[in-house]
Amino acid sequence: MVKRKSPLKIIGFWTLIILLVIFITYPFAWMLSVSFRYDTDAFDPGIIPKRPTLDTYAILLGFKKSIREELSNEQQQLLDLIKTLPKDQQEAVLAQINAQRKKESFPFLRFFRNSLLLAGLSALVSLILSVFGAYAFSRIEFKGRGTIQRGVLVVYLFGGTILAVPLYQIFVKIGLTSSGISSAIALFIIYIVQTIPVSLYMLGNYFRTIPRSIEEAAIIDGSSRMGVITKIIIPLSLPAIITVYIYAFMIAWNEFLFASIFVRPFPEFYTLPLGLNEIFNSEHAIWAKMMAASVVTAVPVVIMFMMMEKYLTGGLTAGGVKE
Repeated sequence: MVKRKSPLKIIGFWTLIILLVIFITYPFAWMLSVSFRYDTDAFDPGIIPKRPTLDTYAILLGFKKSIREELSNEQQQLLDLIKTLPKDQQEAVLAQINAQRKKESFPFLRFFRNSLLLAGLSALVSLILSVFGAYAFSRIEFKGRGTIQRGVLVVYLFGGTILAVPLYQIFVKIGLTSSGISSAIALFIIYIVQTIPVSLYMLGNYFRTIPRSIEEAAIIDGSSRMGVITKIIIPLSLPAIITVYIYAFMIAWNEFLFASIFVRPFPEFYTLPLGLNEIFNSEHAIWAKMMAASVVTAVPVVIMFMMMEKYLTGGLTAGGVKE
């Protein structure tokens, strides 16, 4: 006989659930609210903005210029005056004005592009390597397979702060820190190395759930190993593959430590986490702009989850039980 739960227990349970949801969602609601406000209204009480505006997003995405990005009257007067100065003095004054304007600007779209390229490409390369590696671990018998398979997870025994200095020294010695492009390549390699171990583990567990008889039938029909992977394994493993790609993308998209080490000397290659950190610590920090930037930063991940939800939920549980 099933006992009925006490109404007090039910009310208490749902009260705790509601309080937990409010506690988790309130910071995000406040961030979204501030992003739709004017700078002067950023700290007004209440979640709903009294004077909602889209100007912050328009400025952030380059559809509208901010006051800080426009020349001040004083700077405009300087431009008129330097025309009468010698050429070397003109260059010095122009350099000073451009440096000031550059300091006051926040090239969000450039940071967004850098992060999207690094995260998207590194996740794709990591996924491709992991598909072939996981297939080898799950289907091909070779000496030391178990040792290698367990050994790839050793990297997660050490934190990023421990690996940062050795990795930086390695890339310095091979010349991948001398310019912005080379530092971005070093960051690209690190993101791949960071995500491959778990990707191999997740995909390997999933591949083991696929019956060998399907592959054997394909091989009897004349298919090669590559044909089996591309025509059978990958189509049957889409939930796990998409899950792994989202995982690898999120790791690279949100990564800050290695980006702050490798590309900090090259502002044109800043990623979004590094760029957001700069504006948060800047003397020109504007709360509405910072919150709008944070909201836009979360959009790609949210869109990916919404588009791939059915694959994601299948991939998270697949491979957990082996027959």
